[in-house]
Amino acid sequence: MAEPDDRLGAGDHLLDEREISDELAHELFAVVDALEESPTLRRVVTDPGTAPPARSEFIAAVLGDKVSTGCVDLVAEAVRRRWSGGRTFAAALERQAVRAQLVLADRAGQLDETEDELFRFARLVEADTGLRNALGDRTVDRSSREELVSQLLEGKVTPATIVLAKRAVAARERSFGHTLEGYITLAAAQKDRVIATVRVARPLSAEQQQRLRAGLTRQIGRDIALQMVIDPDLLGGVRVEFGTEVIEGTVAGRLAEARKLFS
Repeated sequence: MAEPDDRLGAGDHLLDEREISDELAHELFAVVDALEESPTLRRVVTDPGTAPPARSEFIAAVLGDKVSTGCVDLVAEAVRRRWSGGRTFAAALERQAVRAQLVLADRAGQLDETEDELFRFARLVEADTGLRNALGDRTVDRSSREELVSQLLEGKVTPATIVLAKRAVAARERSFGHTLEGYITLAAAQKDRVIATVRVARPLSAEQQQRLRAGLTRQIGRDIALQMVIDPDLLGGVRVEFGTEVIEGTVAGRLAEARKLFS
């Protein structure tokens, strides 16, 4: 089961206090991979029976000159916290690596584009059973599955989209799609926005999207990032999902309610 975001996000300030670079983002991913490959390392750096300074000194010695000083300092500070287990710690570090990539995309003026591309790619994979199975087949070497993602996206999307889509192959959140959803949520949070998945029978015009976004923003009191999904089965109207809440305004939804009344 995925850990609550508030627990994984406890170390967000550790990244926010540092100079974020592409090097740091890739190094954090490398540390996560090392933790995933070594149960012993995960156990040692999160052992509650070992004093935090000792855990910090240990990981600093392990990383040594393999990564930058900034990465060593961040990880060494993170292990001082109390974690429920090694995999939770690895997930928390991966969160920071993802956030670092998103910060870099934001600086390049590509955050909105990256968020939308991740969403579209997630929808593409979900709709294609063969592709979904190919990316989720753990009997196939992970590097081969990452290469498949590169072949599909290279030259078509932002650099951050490629990096994150390849990382999602590890499927930390149960599946490729769920993992990408987590990345998309972090992208929205970067701009303090809430993601609203809008399902419509046919595309909305730019004016309609603007009115919908404004109405939802007033309703929940936060800026909204709209992710549009075309679903002909809805017949008409709009279905909006954000978090666990659903606003049903579709013809299909109203027909379903009417059937319930007379069943």
